[in-house]
Amino acid sequence: MSLLSPFSRPSLYRRYDGKAIYIRPPQSSDWLAWAELRTESREFLEPWEPTWPHSALSRATYRRRLQRYARDARDDEGYAFLIFRQADDALVGGVNMSNVARGIRLSCSLGYWIGERYARQGYMTDAVRVILRFAFDQLRLHRVEAGCVPTNAASRDLLRKVGFTEEGYARKYLSINGAWHDHLLFAMVSDDFRA
Repeated sequence: MSLLSPFSRPSLYRRYDGKAIYIRPPQSSDWLAWAELRTESREFLEPWEPTWPHSALSRATYRRRLQRYARDARDDEGYAFLIFRQADDALVGGVNMSNVARGIRLSCSLGYWIGERYARQGYMTDAVRVILRFAFDQLRLHRVEAGCVPTNAASRDLLRKVGFTEEGYARKYLSINGAWHDHLLFAMVSDDFRA
């Protein structure tokens, strides 16, 4: 058996369609739309994300980000996707899986963000369902985990809506916007998804 995971084939890191959106790996040509959407949504996103470095939206930083995404996918450690609206190919956000673990765990962590003008329109619900299908059907993972700051009602509601189970509370779990924050911990296992 190969030392590389059979699931890390580049052919799996491609476009996947939902009802109103599709997800695909980010490309160099996405930088301007990505930077513009993140810039206009900065105040909306910052309370829920790690501190943005000064050069967070630069083309050079984006290029390094793409290199890391490609390396993570090649090594079967993570998969980052951008979310586009089916109707007009507008970029609406991003969704990713990180910390992919094989062996006896078969798990990953889910992360996501959406541009402010596209929030609460069902796009992220659709995108999370698509990436869950990718995680369970393509990557053959057993468990997908997610966390959110307790005051982030939109994220908490989204996770519950798509079928995640709240499993716990982690004190000072992640550094968000420059401070350590408690998080609600959620998970979905493959049996939940299939049901």
